[in-house]
Amino acid sequence: MSSPDSPAAVVHGRKVPTGLYIDGGWRSAKTTFTVVDPAEDKPIAKVADATGEHALEALDAAARAQEDWAAWAPRARAELFHSAHRLLMERAEDFATVMTAESGKPLAESRGEFDLSAGFFRWYAEQIGHLHGTYAHGSPGGYRVVATHQPVGPCLLITPWNFPLLMSARKAGAGLAAGCTAVMKSAQETPLTGALFVQTLHDAGFPPGVVNLLHTTASAAISDAVLGDRGLRKISFTGSTGVGSHLLGKAAHNIVNSSMELGGDGPFVVLDDANVDLAVEQAVACKFRNAGQACVAANRIILHEAIADEFTLKFVAKVRELRVGNGFSDGVEVGPIISERQRDRVGELVAAFREQGGAILAGGNQVEGPGYFFEPTVVRMDTRNHALCGEELFAPLAVLYTVGSTREAVEFANDTDYGLAAYVFTRDLNRAVAVAEKLDFGMVGVNRGIMADPAAPFGGVKASGLGREGGHDGIYEFLEPKYLALTIDETEVIGA
Repeated sequence: MSSPDSPAAVVHGRKVPTGLYIDGGWRSAKTTFTVVDPAEDKPIAKVADATGEHALEALDAAARAQEDWAAWAPRARAELFHSAHRLLMERAEDFATVMTAESGKPLAESRGEFDLSAGFFRWYAEQIGHLHGTYAHGSPGGYRVVATHQPVGPCLLITPWNFPLLMSARKAGAGLAAGCTAVMKSAQETPLTGALFVQTLHDAGFPPGVVNLLHTTASAAISDAVLGDRGLRKISFTGSTGVGSHLLGKAAHNIVNSSMELGGDGPFVVLDDANVDLAVEQAVACKFRNAGQACVAANRIILHEAIADEFTLKFVAKVRELRVGNGFSDGVEVGPIISERQRDRVGELVAAFREQGGAILAGGNQVEGPGYFFEPTVVRMDTRNHALCGEELFAPLAVLYTVGSTREAVEFANDTDYGLAAYVFTRDLNRAVAVAEKLDFGMVGVNRGIMADPAAPFGGVKASGLGREGGHDGIYEFLEPKYLALTIDETEVIGA
């Protein structure tokens, strides 16, 4: 895949570039850092550690390539995307294996993430030829209003560790399809998946400078350097609300176009007429996928008192059946927490719920290593501590609350600073629509706990971010509207 002298590692039999990808080639850095398998607590690779100087080199390369890349004909760019998509599909098992090795998620989940990621990349390939403008008469007459779009320019794309391929494909797919060049920054915990993705784009024939990739242990130095340079015109970030807020402040200096997909506090509302078995099945998937380490995970499971006992009994039974272990082992459904520090944080959260009167119905303990495992845990809360209720758990920890009415459920669901994903379960279509419209969230799943789709706009409101990824909206996040006012004097053409 990469040239013979490029830095690389072999991870579970898969060769992965470990350098920085700048201006069309892989290069080493003076220092490296270690990527650890969280299921085994063992190193699997050393990757190049970028500095602010590397970041500015990458941005300069992106800026040099911007004009030519934006000028590519839509059909030519789309054909290049389709070539890259075919290569992605050929390397599906490489991606799944590397994702499981560095993130710990079960192999089945890694394969599912690959399929969704490839779907997003193909969606953007198909959108390239369908970026339309408008043509209209000027209001007072005498000219025409032509509205078109142009690429916003070089972008900084910052991806998280929990879905390393999905975030790479979703961000870079949209930006590159729109005609923007990109500097991608991987998460320190999961740089290898991003490297495979960029190598695939390289092998497909993406020109030098169009896409660049940095790994680093000094994220602030990278983002500060790039955001301080006037060559950057767009930032797209997925991560915590605190970091997103900091980046927005930095972006304000040069008025950089910003998209932010930030934290979540997803309410999972089960009403009194819900199909309880369906709600239980979907709650388990929504809560414990990727060991609960997802911004759209069910954060507060809100149960109408009429079905609370039945749901709790069935849900706890299902959770106790979940198999925890190394993601490469057959039948494993819950992998490790990403790091020892994060694993310890889960224990602190469980202790905090206990102190507030929470009843532990399942789990509640760390699992002996190697690796950073925690039991899938269920807590029932009879009281509501506002600070705990509003904290994004990001853990295999389900917290159950009971309400007495639909109105109370909606009010409790909306009592949060966040507004990313919410869920509602009911058999009544009228109630489903009415409740979904009242929920102050960017996305609402009705009778389903998984709703990511390439054709749908993904994103939130309030402290959960700005902008959308996916759907028709996703590519326009990387385009600026441009208005042309064309003077038309018909008398010169057809006479008075």
